[in-house]
Amino acid sequence: MQERLEQILEECRKYTWEGEVADYIPELAKANREEIGIYVATDHGEFFAGDWEKQFTIQSIVKTIFLMLAAQDNGIQYVKDHVGVEATGKPFNAIDYAEHKLLREHINPMVNIGAIAVCELVKASSNDERLERLLNYTRDITGNPKLEVDHAVYLSEKRTGHKNRALAYLLKNSGMIVGDVEELLDVYFAMCSVKVNCQDLAKMGMLLANHGKGVKSGRQIIPKADARFINAVLTTSGMYDGSGEFATRVGLPAKSGVGGGIMANKPGSMGIGIYSPALDRKGNSIAGIKMLEKLSREMDLSIF
Repeated sequence: MQERLEQILEECRKYTWEGEVADYIPELAKANREEIGIYVATDHGEFFAGDWEKQFTIQSIVKTIFLMLAAQDNGIQYVKDHVGVEATGKPFNAIDYAEHKLLREHINPMVNIGAIAVCELVKASSNDERLERLLNYTRDITGNPKLEVDHAVYLSEKRTGHKNRALAYLLKNSGMIVGDVEELLDVYFAMCSVKVNCQDLAKMGMLLANHGKGVKSGRQIIPKADARFINAVLTTSGMYDGSGEFATRVGLPAKSGVGGGIMANKPGSMGIGIYSPALDRKGNSIAGIKMLEKLSREMDLSIF
């Protein structure tokens, strides 16, 4: 596995020159497009290649964490009563909702408008407490107690996140956000700015692959039913409006972020973390998808 992983990475390095790094958040525009890394965690070993230790911000992969904790706090049905689970067919940051009032079936947890709504479903007496709970939860599910917010990226997102602000007020106007919009957005922006590496994402993926149970501890960190639910949502919606094509080419539950990361898993056996910041037009890592495609094909990983 180790040797082949290194070969796959080198074979896909050429794709780092396709697409562009995210530049609508100024701090993300500083990413080095030549960096590429992969980490694979299994119950019988861990394997890695390239720049797997490089830290980058989690961005939209955090939507998986919002959904995990909101489901634990409230139950799956409660979450589904507040946001839909159908693929929207729209870009992740779409704002073209023509109806006068939003309905839950218009959104899902893997697009920005749905993730902001799900973020508020995480139980807390204040948004400061909500942020602390989410950050500690992320440390727990990755097994990395040192995870922190990248404050430069957080401030950059807060200064330029006008579309997310508009989406949040659209939710507020439709009664889908109860509390203070700006305070909730602070939580959202901060959590999108948590610094991770490929290992952290692979450990998160392995938790989902292992049906919510910690591999080393044997502790049931999230309920088995929640892990199944989350993997289903990731399969249908995790790669933005490229999820259908990704399912046919790779066939794994996965979540991407515009920071260049992808978290994926093969249920029952494997968690995968990837980093390569050059993105396609849908916001997904080009080299990252190519690596996953090769890995899936060669190891017959597709769940279909």
